[in-house]
Amino acid sequence: MQNYLLVGGGHDGLSFPVEDDQDEVRIPAGVTSSEVYVRDTLSAGDMSITIFRHESLMPEQFLDRVVAYYRAWAINRPGGRR
Repeated sequence: MQNYLLVGGGHDGLSFPVEDDQDEVRIPAGVTSSEVYVRDTLSAGDMSITIFRHESLMPEQFLDRVVAYYRAWAINRPGGRR
């Protein structure tokens, strides 16, 4: 079992253990409900990373969110751009 990044929903930005062959995961959200995250792959050239995005996010929305988080990280890290 490996930990994967969750993007979107109530567990946004958290890492969660998922079996390697699962295409979706349901995570409890309160007492009686759960959130569904689906497996997706982000790739550039010959490199790729597997993540689980909230079912309500379209792939384009997921990519916009990842880019925004990266920009915020780059600005707020020690010695980052201002």
